[in-house]
Amino acid sequence: MNINGTCISHTIDEHGPIYVYETRTSRILSFDGKIYQSYMKLNNINGLALGYTQAMMTGLLFIPILKTVSIMGLGAGSMAKNLLSSFSELNVHVVEYRDAVAKTAKKYFSLPDTDRLFIHIDDAVNHMKNTNMKSDIIFSDLYTSAGMDPKQIQSSYLSDCKNALNEQGVLVLNIWHTTLKSRQELDELLALEFEGRLLSFEVESGNTIVLAFKNNIPSIKRTELLTKGKWLQEEMNIPMERYAELLLDTQNL
Repeated sequence: MNINGTCISHTIDEHGPIYVYETRTSRILSFDGKIYQSYMKLNNINGLALGYTQAMMTGLLFIPILKTVSIMGLGAGSMAKNLLSSFSELNVHVVEYRDAVAKTAKKYFSLPDTDRLFIHIDDAVNHMKNTNMKSDIIFSDLYTSAGMDPKQIQSSYLSDCKNALNEQGVLVLNIWHTTLKSRQELDELLALEFEGRLLSFEVESGNTIVLAFKNNIPSIKRTELLTKGKWLQEEMNIPMERYAELLLDTQNL
């Protein structure tokens, strides 16, 4: 299915095409002209318009003090922009394999020029293997036009992500349109690497959001989690109370 809208940019790098479409109310980033990779509302450039990106923010419910965030995969920069605009003291590190994607995000999607945003043009596996930086939370959303990047189901990558977390850190993964075999492999690797310290839930789009905890899952009362969800909702302008309830109901927390 082709994306409705006017193509305002079409570039090609060594990894393939990058399209930007515009409608009356939005801009869309796509790698194949069919599937939305990122989506920005023109009247809310720092918002998270796609439900699965909103749902990934549930990982923040478990972070006591948020100082440093890492994002694997930039896209149009939606997550980075929302986090930077919501938390004035936060540093955000983004690892993006394609320099052309980063340039597109800056030119067409209002990715800000700020000393709190660090963009690393690198392969996610290589970056996580070599980084000495510790993050409070790592968001992993590695996708190409063909689906989930196989890097996201490498044991070494998951291990390196865990090592790059602070003691109370959380790895958040987006899983979508994977084969049954790939999903089973990922589930087994996560269970082994994080020793069962996992929470997951599915959102309306069909994406599964997985929270993998470096250490024990915090024991937080339902009322406390919903209160934090309400606070995050006000700070980030996304329906965090609803996602907190969905997570709680799914996990019987």
